[in-house]
Parts: sequence; structure tokens; C-alpha cells
Amino acid sequence: MKIYSKSHFKNEKTDRNYFENWVSQLEKNNGRKYERYEIETSIGKTIVWGLYTNEEYSDTLVIFPGARTTSLIWDFDRGLDHLNHKMRIFMVETNGLPNLSDGDTPDIRSLDYGIWATEVFDRLNIDNAFIAGASFGGLICMKFGIVSPERIKAAFLLNPGCLQPFSLTLKNLYYNLLPILKPTSQNVLKFLEKAIFSKPNHKLSEFSEKMLVDYEVFAISRFKDKTQKPYYMNSELEKVKIETFLLVGDKDLLFPYQKSVNNAKRQIKTLKEVKIYKKVGHGIETYDKAMNYIGEIINNYDQ
Repeated sequence: MKIYSKSHFKNEKTDRNYFENWVSQLEKNNGRKYERYEIETSIGKTIVWGLYTNEEYSDTLVIFPGARTTSLIWDFDRGLDHLNHKMRIFMVETNGLPNLSDGDTPDIRSLDYGIWATEVFDRLNIDNAFIAGASFGGLICMKFGIVSPERIKAAFLLNPGCLQPFSLTLKNLYYNLLPILKPTSQNVLKFLEKAIFSKPNHKLSEFSEKMLVDYEVFAISRFKDKTQKPYYMNSELEKVKIETFLLVGDKDLLFPYQKSVNNAKRQIKTLKEVKIYKKVGHGIETYDKAMNYIGEIINNYDQ
């Protein structure tokens, strides 16, 4: 696999120690210890966090995070408990994002991310599973669905970044660029409040909000991010053969929901259902009712 770009922490030892400590704080607050897998793939070391992965549950869910996030964000405030279904859960730290995986990435417009996701399944000894991806992770799911559809029971796309171009409205650009140009806690919080959440309906606890602000300030200021951003896959989506469920929030500034819904209905031939959540922002993976829905679909899937 050809390496397209290389991202990295500015000080590998210091910054990785910071991230490890951040994970420890999350574990302490959530009252659980995440299982940890370190696997070798074509783009280097990939870290995967796990919950209940040694249990003999009939269902498995594999999660791919959004850009400039860690998959552990899905479990803020023990959010994965809202799945309300016993299953093995693997949270993949996509290479090239601000996490403990290596920073090498393939060309995002190739199918290499789908090949990499297949390798992740192989290394974890997963024959087939449900997959879920938020934003950037939604694109990973679709690439995976093109390359290895036989490995996937169904895919859940949460405000995915592959169904339309990134919004270029002045409001969206302002709130996205604000923390990048000046990565302070205040600016990150403003971005989160305007683009990622929609208070009071869609929000985190005070602890988790601070954890996310700390992580974002760290990720922006300490990580040299050269990873390509998601793009509208357009006609590529017609090659997807896996059953797909789309979950969107009507307050998503980054990818306005109606255009995503329209393109999904037109181009994903195996689209099963669309769920539109009112007063929910881009960070829909932290919304309890979205997790309720995913768990319900998985629980009833074979029936």
C-alpha cells in the first residue's frame, strides 16, 4: 500500500504520554478499563480499544471515528451503554488521526482505506460484523463496503463526510477555522457549541465536555495533521453493496443533513433507513437516542 501522507505528534514521547493520561481519566470517570489491541497493518501500527471483546456474544460492532477525534469519544458518559444490547465492541483508532496509531495514511480517494479496514478485521479475527462510522469514519465504512462487503452485516453512517462536500457557508467556515487559527479552550468550546452539539437537547456532561475541549486543544496544537479530509464519494457510492443505515442531525453545520439524505437515497442502492434527529449537531455519536437506534437495529437484525 502506497503511503500518501505522514502525520505525527510534535513531541512523540511527551504527547503520547498526555494522551495515555487522558485515556486514564476517561476510564476512571466511566468506571471501566478499555481492552487494548495493537495490530500491524499495511500502514503501520493500529490501536483498537475494546469493550466485552472476550465475551461470546453473537453480535460485534466495529467503530471508526471522525477526523480530529479518537474513537473513545463514542463512550463519553458511558455513551455505548445506550446501545442497550450485549455485544463485542471494537473502537478503531484510524491511522493519521490524533491518537496512538501510526500517522501514515494512504490516498483517501483510492480504495486503500477499505483494504486497511479489511486488514483490521483479519488481525482481530473478526469474520463479519456491524460497522459504524462518524463523519470521516463514514467514508471508511463505505470504502470497506466496496472492498469487502462479505465481511459486513450492515453499516451505520453518522453525519458522514462522504455524501456531500464540506459546507463552505461563512458560518461553518468561521466556527471551524476559529480554533485552528487560535486553539484556545474558549474557541474550541465555541466551535463545539455551534457546530458539534445543540444544547440543551444534545450535550455532554460537564466532565466530558471539558475532556473533549482538552483533547481538541491538544489535537490542534500538538499534532501535525497532514491527513486528507473526507470528500464526496459521488458515483463511488453506487458500488456499495452493504445494507446501510443513515443517521443525521438537523443542526449539523459541517454537512447539512438534507443534502446528505438526498444523495444517499439517490446513490446508495442498499440504503435501508434514514433517521433524522431534531436539535442534534455534527457529533451525533454522542447522542443517546442515536445509540439506542443502532442497538435496536442490531438486536433485531437477524429476526
